[in-house]
Amino acid sequence: MSTGVIDAGLIGELAGIVGVAHVLQDPEITAGYAVDWTRRFAGATPLVIRPGDTAETAAVMGVLAGARIAVVPQGGNTGLVGGSVPLADEAVLSMRRLNVCEPVDELASQVTLGAGVTLADAQAHVAASGLSVGVDLAARDSATIGGMVATNAGGINVLRYGAMRAQVVGIEAVLADGTVVSHLAGLEKDNTGYDLGALLAGSEGTLGIITRVRSRLHPTQPERATALLAFETAADAVSAAAALRRSVASLHALEAVFEGAMEVVSEHLGTAPPVGRIDGTSNDTRVDGSPGGGAWLIAEAAARTDPSDELGAAVAELEDLVTDAAVALEPAARQRLWAFREQVTEAISAAGIPHKLDVTLPAARLAEFVDGVPAVVHAADPDARPLLFGHLGDGNVHVNVLGPAGAEPAESVDDAVLRYVASLGGSISAEHGIGTAKLSQLHLNRTPAELAAFSAIKRALDPDNILNPNVLLPQPG
Repeated sequence: MSTGVIDAGLIGELAGIVGVAHVLQDPEITAGYAVDWTRRFAGATPLVIRPGDTAETAAVMGVLAGARIAVVPQGGNTGLVGGSVPLADEAVLSMRRLNVCEPVDELASQVTLGAGVTLADAQAHVAASGLSVGVDLAARDSATIGGMVATNAGGINVLRYGAMRAQVVGIEAVLADGTVVSHLAGLEKDNTGYDLGALLAGSEGTLGIITRVRSRLHPTQPERATALLAFETAADAVSAAAALRRSVASLHALEAVFEGAMEVVSEHLGTAPPVGRIDGTSNDTRVDGSPGGGAWLIAEAAARTDPSDELGAAVAELEDLVTDAAVALEPAARQRLWAFREQVTEAISAAGIPHKLDVTLPAARLAEFVDGVPAVVHAADPDARPLLFGHLGDGNVHVNVLGPAGAEPAESVDDAVLRYVASLGGSISAEHGIGTAKLSQLHLNRTPAELAAFSAIKRALDPDNILNPNVLLPQPG
């Protein structure tokens, strides 16, 4: 852990590297870097440094390492588990100025992007080449490429293209002592040793600071068909999702919203969903073991040619599982359907400060989890309500838990839900990471031998434990 002192000499060194304007100490300015998007995790930092490229990042880390100053690397600060904010008075290294999009390599279907490039800017940059970034998520306007790799972000297209780690074909990063490692050739076959890109993906800034990413791109699928399907139960929705994955080759996204969350987002949007019925008997109020209320799926097919016939035929084959359906082809109509999924997070945030428990379940236990988690939450905090939605195509459920009047629920809720997930053979983190929020539960999914291996890697690359020292891994004894 860092023991360094931030004094005038250190500030002068840093200002000489990045410029006076990019060394921030005014608490009114630095406060915005110390609170996460959910408002649940808030800390303080004595110092924010904003390097402009890899060389400046390396020089800054050389100075901070010499002074043993702990650092939290930060991109768009859209993290949800307390991993991107200084909760123990660390310095913040903001990567937002590393925002260069290099020319698209159309022959290789790849592009090299600065760590501070937002997902939306990356998408716009490659679009003219008829290519697209494989990962998409609702926070696209603020989430940065470096942060998305560091957390192995997922999003709505994982079932087709995989998570962020699957997009990385090259990486450049600065290690804790200021050393630069760079491997950006983007060769699809390169068996010359350890895959540092795969190692840094999901490391949450604990092993190195990502500065540039060579990303795989995918052919744009311009023709879209979107269906919003209503179901009486979670089990019916899970069965339908499996059937659609088997029968729709062009399936691009498969998202679920369960009844409690649908109530909240509908109220936020000021309109009811065009299919299905919200009757007030939602899955967040049933604690007696009975089925947990209605469910909705957004199924989107994307292809070079109109996929509506393929999607429509597959929906028709679902027969009695679907209680109601709406299909949209035009962008505006499709966006109206997507709003019931993409604005769920915003709607829940407007309702209060939730505990966000991002988990993955085996397909065979998904419906059991959705129906059973309300009772688990109720036992830990009788006044709390779970709001469930997520990426049903890959088993990822986002469990958001609100206390009364939008307050935070009891802390015991988190442990109860995550233990329930582990008991069903699931993962306590699907795509948000461990951060600080899930540190004490990491052992539920990882064996002592695995944790020891993680710690050995950390010591090898960051022996002084200055890179995001309070996240992901238990503190050394």
